[in-house]
Amino acid sequence: MSESPCTGLSSAEAAARLQQYGPNAVREEASHPLLLFLRKFWAPVPWMLELTLVLELVLAKWPEAIIIAALLIFNGILGFSQEQRAQKALELLRERLRIEARVRRDGKWRSISATELVPGDCVHVRLGDIVPADIQLTEGQILVDQSALTGESLPVDRKAQDTVYSASTVRRGEATGTVTATGAKSYFGKTAELVRGAGAKSHLEILVLAIVRYLVIMDGLLVAAILAYATWMQMPLAEILPFALILLVASVPVALPATFTLATAVASLRLAHHGVLVTRLAAIEEAAAMSDLCSDKTGTLTQNRLQVSAVQAASGQQRQELLAMAALASDEATQDPIDLAILGAAQAEGVATPDRQDFIPFDPSSKRSEAVFQKDGSAWRALKGAPQVIAALCQGADWEKETEELASTGARVLGVAAGPDGAPRWLGLIGLADPLREDAADLIAKLQNFGVRVRMVTGDSPATAAHVAKELGISGKACDRKSLREDCGVYAGVFPEDKFHLVQSLQKQGHIVGMTGDGVNDAPALKQAEMGVAVESATDVAKAAASLVLTQAGLRGILTAVETGRRVYQRMLTYTLNKIVKVFQVALFLSLGFLVFHDFVVTPLLVLLLLFANDFVTMSLADDHVRPSPRPDRWDVRSLVWSSLVVAGAWLVYIFLVYGAGILLHLPLPARQSLDFLGLVFSGLANVFLVRERGHLWASLPGRFLLWASLADIVVVSVLASQGWLMTALPVPIILALLAATVLFTLLLDQIKVPLLRRLNRA
Repeated sequence: MSESPCTGLSSAEAAARLQQYGPNAVREEASHPLLLFLRKFWAPVPWMLELTLVLELVLAKWPEAIIIAALLIFNGILGFSQEQRAQKALELLRERLRIEARVRRDGKWRSISATELVPGDCVHVRLGDIVPADIQLTEGQILVDQSALTGESLPVDRKAQDTVYSASTVRRGEATGTVTATGAKSYFGKTAELVRGAGAKSHLEILVLAIVRYLVIMDGLLVAAILAYATWMQMPLAEILPFALILLVASVPVALPATFTLATAVASLRLAHHGVLVTRLAAIEEAAAMSDLCSDKTGTLTQNRLQVSAVQAASGQQRQELLAMAALASDEATQDPIDLAILGAAQAEGVATPDRQDFIPFDPSSKRSEAVFQKDGSAWRALKGAPQVIAALCQGADWEKETEELASTGARVLGVAAGPDGAPRWLGLIGLADPLREDAADLIAKLQNFGVRVRMVTGDSPATAAHVAKELGISGKACDRKSLREDCGVYAGVFPEDKFHLVQSLQKQGHIVGMTGDGVNDAPALKQAEMGVAVESATDVAKAAASLVLTQAGLRGILTAVETGRRVYQRMLTYTLNKIVKVFQVALFLSLGFLVFHDFVVTPLLVLLLLFANDFVTMSLADDHVRPSPRPDRWDVRSLVWSSLVVAGAWLVYIFLVYGAGILLHLPLPARQSLDFLGLVFSGLANVFLVRERGHLWASLPGRFLLWASLADIVVVSVLASQGWLMTALPVPIILALLAATVLFTLLLDQIKVPLLRRLNRA
């Protein structure tokens, strides 16, 4: 290793600067697992359960308290266990910087951990190294692949006085330089900080709170009416307060978050078998609603691998000779992507090249490479480089029009010439391009058929990007980075932070945004998007920031994720419809029954058992058979609530008929309460089958788990009622008659439901 102009630091200076600037790493920000678990109990729905639990304990209502505690713990464990598989982005960002660096300390070269580097250190990099920090070169020349940072599809040459960025890769040569920035101050670190601050708000949280708001308003009015009536009747508060609290709990979708988690967890397992890893479960629900997909070009829509796309011989020249001279002026030892592409094309066409006597690699100052060989007893030169440079060395070269035409196709253009010293002859042009992925155009067409607008985001020029977009079938005008707020199909010449702000801009316009990418530069946008997708070749940073990671080549996993997400949406729509219907039915029955008949039509304990009985079955909807919708799915809570009210009104009539039947049968109040409990359980099960299909309930077969869970629920509650466990016993004939009446009422209600619920499937 030769002496370099930078002398480096002493160990004492380095230690002082390490104290001043901190380690060359992304700062850690982690929460204790116990705190993460406890946060599952800090939200509006858990608060209501916790308040009820405390009051039940104070009033010594032990069975009710145990059931509520079980609900709380079950929801907390389910949500915590699933989310522990995600949120690994910062850990992998730190791992990315844990590399070794050659540094000059105390006048001697040594190898140290890259985390110990400080500004002012003198470091040396060579072929294959990952650049450990931002470095200003002082000597040497290297070819650097920084596509994972800047999105540039081709490696760039860097020489003395140029800056190379941390986390880029050295593809050729070696150089020495001075560290200018480390950690969060480096180019890589700034991108990492963007990832830390990125993140889309969960639409699931918004949905749950919106539903809770409607239900709590209704329930608050009912509780107020009950308390007012009890006060007027001078009833003991110790009896009324637990009933009012149980009514409140029954009106809140307690299992809604857990059911969404279970449905998305089941879907994530299926996606894993199709080469799609889910790191954030909410992304499955977001995939159903995704309206716009912002796709990185290099390495995502293209293969990130240069190929010869055109060999255009000049007038009177031979294509074979043009390709032979271009190959002669290339060298595999450089590992230059351009040289490798040309050599590959020459080999594929069986082009023979003469023996080479000397080779001068590409020099950024001369913008060409040369090879010396013997022909007709004299020394000839083969030249390859920038068209304007090579043409200037030749007499009468006609190159400008052809170069412009070739460049308009998105290709990188090289000129080729050969001849005796001082008299080269212009042979023509070679175009190189990054080929499209074979499945990219087909994927984009299918996504657009699903109603997803695909937008391409790239660091390439507008002309190159527009050409690629046309080949892929991406519609819309091509814009530059100054037009991020405009409605464009292509955004060209963008920087890493532009991608992040583009996603934010689309989100502010009400779009549900997906983003595909593979590099460090894509990580902030991947994390900010509702559905960030890291492709198979992505860096660890991109994979950690994304919510979906493709493990197989190609992008077909995105389409699978969209289809899966829309199936999950249909299942959760069924669950939500069912839950709202049952809440209205149960809350109104309990309240009106108390106000009209002056008795508890169902005991508080049986109401809690009802929650378990209903939620056990409705959770099985996570694996139900459904059809994906043809357009992005969006939750319309207002429409859900009003449609549910109509169905709930019919079930309210049913349950009052059940209560009336108990009176006609001269059943005592405890037995009528058992009968009402069974009526609520049976109607709850029937309602699941009623609303799971937007058409008639027999239009599609339910999932196997749903069928078995429903059967088990019927058997269990029937046994409890017939044996008098936890309730007053009922004769078996009455239980069977109630079950038959429920089936008949469901078939009648199905005729009313069809026109009412079909509109919920229209986007």
